[in-house]
Amino acid sequence: MEEGPYKYIRDGNGKVSRVIRIGTRKSQLARIQTDSVADKLKELYPDVHLEIGESLPDLLPLLKIGEKSLFTKELENALEKNEVDLVVHSLKDLPTTLPPGFTIGAVLKRENPHDAVVLHPKHAGKTLDTLPENSVIGTSSLRRAAQLKKRFPHLDFKDIRGNLNTRLKKLDDKDDFSAIILAAAGLRRMGWDDRISQILGPEDCMYAVGQGALAVEVRARDADILEMVSVLHDPDTVLRCIAERAFLKRLEGGCSVPVAVHTQVKDCQLYLTGAVYSLDGSESLKETMQTSIAAESEVSVDEQVQRVGVTAAKIPGDAQDRAEKLGADLADLLLGKGAKEILTVARQLNDAR
Repeated sequence: MEEGPYKYIRDGNGKVSRVIRIGTRKSQLARIQTDSVADKLKELYPDVHLEIGESLPDLLPLLKIGEKSLFTKELENALEKNEVDLVVHSLKDLPTTLPPGFTIGAVLKRENPHDAVVLHPKHAGKTLDTLPENSVIGTSSLRRAAQLKKRFPHLDFKDIRGNLNTRLKKLDDKDDFSAIILAAAGLRRMGWDDRISQILGPEDCMYAVGQGALAVEVRARDADILEMVSVLHDPDTVLRCIAERAFLKRLEGGCSVPVAVHTQVKDCQLYLTGAVYSLDGSESLKETMQTSIAAESEVSVDEQVQRVGVTAAKIPGDAQDRAEKLGADLADLLLGKGAKEILTVARQLNDAR
């Protein structure tokens, strides 16, 4: 039964429960990620009825990189119309400023955020270092290509599009690519750990902002849903991702420019390394800064405050503020050294491609 914007269900004993509707895309990875969040919620709230609705097919090959993801837009439309109550995304797909009325109500514990090398079966046992001269490596990411071109000049990097399944098929079924670079997190969630030939550490390739973390997007006005999903927040992941997103936001970066990060929490200190690159990796700026994230007061968090799109009422506000400031300060340091010029040229060259 429907009452206002909400949907309720009555069981055989006459007990009424609210139905929570979760929106997802049709790709296998999106569904696996959504199911993992739904399972956690079922465990925490056994009385709540969860419904998962697939909203639209995977049209990724049709999207031009740098445009706001069509999926994100479609799923936000469903949220706005009260067709769904929450949506699960890969955090790296969400812009640093969300449209009015939406917020990220949960950032879950991060999977391995690094990139992985997946080799063509004929190159089994090799690494990027030992692949033959001019081997073709597939990646759709400007960030990966910029770093890896510089680090492995003997390799040739080419675009590859499509979802995970499509890319792996393109690698295995043809001889066009010797290897492809994918996020380790997606491969692991799909159960394809055995395809990971090499994990790229930060010295080879730093990762994208938010990579490896799942985010739950909700309507900002839905206090009950916000409260419900907030228990899924992983404090360290939230603080790392707030710093990363603040760094990207201050740089005015996005998918269309090569920006990379690496974060770590150690002994109540949050370390953020951030870098910007020219498209071919020949120019780069990279710096590291740190801040304390020890809670200094018991002051409650203003639940209405969003930091780079994230609402985390149960995590100390002063720690969140310092994480956000760390990201902005590191961006300012790079901007003072010429980051804007590097990114402007990268953006212009990419737009012209």
